[in-house]
Amino acid sequence: MASRLTVTSRPVQPNGAGVAARKQRRSTTLVGFGYLAPALIFYGLFLILPFLHSVYLSFSAWDGISPARWVGLENYRTILESPQNRAAFGHAFVLIGFYALLTTALALVLVGIIGSTRIRGLTVFRAALFLPYVIAPVVTGVAWRWLLAPEGPINSLLRAVGLGGWARGWLGDFTWALPSVGLIGTWMLLGLALVLLISGVQRIPVELYEAARMDGAGPVREFFAVTLPSIRNEITVVTVLAVTAALRNFDLIYVTTQGGPGSSTEVPSFLVYQKAFFVGDLGLASAMGVLLTMVILVLTMLILRPWRKG
Repeated sequence: MASRLTVTSRPVQPNGAGVAARKQRRSTTLVGFGYLAPALIFYGLFLILPFLHSVYLSFSAWDGISPARWVGLENYRTILESPQNRAAFGHAFVLIGFYALLTTALALVLVGIIGSTRIRGLTVFRAALFLPYVIAPVVTGVAWRWLLAPEGPINSLLRAVGLGGWARGWLGDFTWALPSVGLIGTWMLLGLALVLLISGVQRIPVELYEAARMDGAGPVREFFAVTLPSIRNEITVVTVLAVTAALRNFDLIYVTTQGGPGSSTEVPSFLVYQKAFFVGDLGLASAMGVLLTMVILVLTMLILRPWRKG
């Protein structure tokens, strides 16, 4: 008779090396969280909690002294129905055109010129262009307010070259005040954009340019075929930073125009300051701040989404 063999399955016990490796990974993870804990606590206390409190206040009517009164979506309805508030968001989107589109376009032109020609003292040139971004916006605003004054250097130069008809009080003109602020912002961000884009160009393999030249590509075709596709990540970073700077612009507006003349340069962040500290409606100010934060997050995701797919 053939004997039957009964095979019983036993659970495979992990060997000592596997257990030790898992313990090591857990220990490393705990150490990593330990190093991150101070920053996370600081971030939570001074950013997350105040933002959540602002969200709560945005559904309340509060003057900063008496108890807050729950009003639901009334503050958001007021913002959307107010022509002044809608105009402020419109002004912010105009500034995006200067801060993001014009700044990126000028930086790309400069990158194309620098990439196709040899410039002596390039480091000094980049440092000089980056300097406006390092200077405090308040200092920049004071300097440009003097430059653009009715009797300031820019108008004096225009009169000296026979273009006195163009001279005007740039920051006090209803038509030119907002574009003037936009150009100041472009001047401030141009150096940062240029440095980021040049860093992207420097990591492009030289072989790609050599192959393009062997195919008969000129400087313009070389820029659009090699340089531009290779620095799209850097362009995305520049765009996100510029859009964020345009939407949260406060200090430059406060120093140069105070939202004037009239309300022609009012932006959401400036209205948050006005509603909170002059009108005394902290609920409405909180709602506008929350709405501005949501707009920034949505625009950032829209900018990043195409590049993630790529």
